[in-house]
Amino acid sequence: MQHSTMPLTGTLQRTICLAAFVALAAVARVAVAQDNECAECHEEVVHQSEPHREVACSECHTNVTEEHDDDDLEPLTDAEACGDCHRRDIRTLGRSVHDGEAACGECHGDPHSMHAAADPASAMSRVNQVENCGECHTEPDGLIDGFRTSVHGHGLLKAGLSGSASCVDCHGAHNMKPLTSDQALTSHKNAPEMCGECHGLLVADWVALSAHGMGWDEGNEEVPVCTACHTSHGVAEPGTAEHRLGSTVICGDCHEDYLETYRHSFHGKSNQLGFVAGATCADCHTPHKNLPAENPQSSVHPDNLVALCGTCHEGATASFVAFEPHNDPSDPDDNFKVYVVFVAMTALLLGVFVFFGLHDLLWLQRTLVGALRGEFKGHRDGEGQYIRRFSKANIHLHLAVIVTFLALALTGLPLKFASAPWAQTLINLLGGIEVSTLIHRAAGVGTFAYAIYHLGNLFIRWALRREEGMFWGPNSMVPQPRDVMDVFANFRYFLYLGDRPPQDRWNYIEKFDYLAVFWGVMIIGLSGLMLWFPLAATAVVPGWVLNAAYVVHSDEALLATGFIFFFHFFHTHLRPESFPMDTVIFTGKLSLERFKIERPIEFQRLVDNGELDSYLVDPPTPTERRRAYLWGSVFLAVGLALAVGIVWALLADFLG
Repeated sequence: MQHSTMPLTGTLQRTICLAAFVALAAVARVAVAQDNECAECHEEVVHQSEPHREVACSECHTNVTEEHDDDDLEPLTDAEACGDCHRRDIRTLGRSVHDGEAACGECHGDPHSMHAAADPASAMSRVNQVENCGECHTEPDGLIDGFRTSVHGHGLLKAGLSGSASCVDCHGAHNMKPLTSDQALTSHKNAPEMCGECHGLLVADWVALSAHGMGWDEGNEEVPVCTACHTSHGVAEPGTAEHRLGSTVICGDCHEDYLETYRHSFHGKSNQLGFVAGATCADCHTPHKNLPAENPQSSVHPDNLVALCGTCHEGATASFVAFEPHNDPSDPDDNFKVYVVFVAMTALLLGVFVFFGLHDLLWLQRTLVGALRGEFKGHRDGEGQYIRRFSKANIHLHLAVIVTFLALALTGLPLKFASAPWAQTLINLLGGIEVSTLIHRAAGVGTFAYAIYHLGNLFIRWALRREEGMFWGPNSMVPQPRDVMDVFANFRYFLYLGDRPPQDRWNYIEKFDYLAVFWGVMIIGLSGLMLWFPLAATAVVPGWVLNAAYVVHSDEALLATGFIFFFHFFHTHLRPESFPMDTVIFTGKLSLERFKIERPIEFQRLVDNGELDSYLVDPPTPTERRRAYLWGSVFLAVGLALAVGIVWALLADFLG
């Protein structure tokens, strides 16, 4: 028997619709009646939840009977109150980290006033969930505050970008898992896919073109994923100063050896001092496409280095890129030529510091004993007759040396000891790394200027004026046999085995100081020029020479500053005979009595030659004395402060 399907007539359709409407209206009337009945006792409850507008009280409060005592009612579980409508969410929540820890109302708010999740007023809206989740997630410190200042938080809370990531985007909503679980969206296995929901192209490049991504794709749990490099709540906007300056530390968490060599390079030290434009790990190795150097697609493959370095150093050549940014000069297996330079500079440093350290310690104890014995009467300038020891040209030249040297030390030592606690403070006082670099280079030009002036003056005196004794004799700064004899005689004096040797116009210490300036200007100046103009330098020499120049410039600068601040200051100002300051270099004048005692050989020669009267001058005026003490105190204070900084930095490096 066949059944035929007859279409509903229009009358029948209207009848069915009317019946359904009447039924719904009846249900609504019942719900309203129930709500009105509940409101007679529960006046304080205002049911104004938009999502629950059509939900009657009894649909949620299923344990309420017509005659009930509120005090006797057991509180309903989320499953009992919300489960009829939100069964899937309740089931999912039961398998999450929040099971038994957070009730529906704790996240979504009071059911009588809660808003739909998409409503900006909702407790779980993209904006409000940050504060809402933060009510419970207060540990570790800075978790929520870190998010607020992150690129995600800034976009969501300040820029008004509603699509920017919020809590549930990364951690999930009802299905949130413990952070230690492999099922967590932020786990090592899932983080790239989670981040890829918004950053799909970057993650795709990372997986396909990065040694890190390929390792993750192969199941290697040791490789860093997105959250390892970009952190979680404090992710900074790429390209900002904060991100650039902090990125090297992140890379160094895995690449410790490379971080160490980077931090000892100019790039690394300037980075530590806030030079945002300086090269970081990602600039050379790229952030999402980093590959081993032997891979032809790698940015640091030898075939690609000219183009890579040329992004910052326009005109880079094959010779220039032979410079080794991660060179360890103390490792002979890295670059043996640079290692030889390092050993030579280290030997020079230790040799000078050990010799003069022993020399000056013995001198100090001998002069302290001599001061107690009253051996130095007349060694201080008085009010009697004076002689001219230095001309005005000598004074001005020495002032030029002081000013440029201190400027170089103030701007160079923070870079030398970039990790020292005081380095950043000093750089900030100078106006930042860019300003300090300009000051350093200006002082370097000033150093070349006074060196050229002095050499020109020497040439004029020798070639045009035909002065005698410039290169040999008592007025010459060239070391002579007598200087060697005086070294041994002085050590005998320090050890109470003989008298102090009589001095002529220049002693061996003053000659060492003088020739050290020539050595320093030549060595520091030449290496500094190579580092200042690396492209021009590598047009003549191979790139590894820049690594050697960096070692020479750094160690010779330490030798120069250390010698001046520790030894030269002692020789001239801080020994008991002249403490706290010898003003002769600032006034050019020395008392005749002191001259007789300290320079007896020169004094007798001037007397014998009848030249003494031509050297006699009036004592320094009060103004000259005040000026000498004022500027001398400033120069000494700066130098001694830097000496403390050097010791501090060396001890911190040695101990830590």
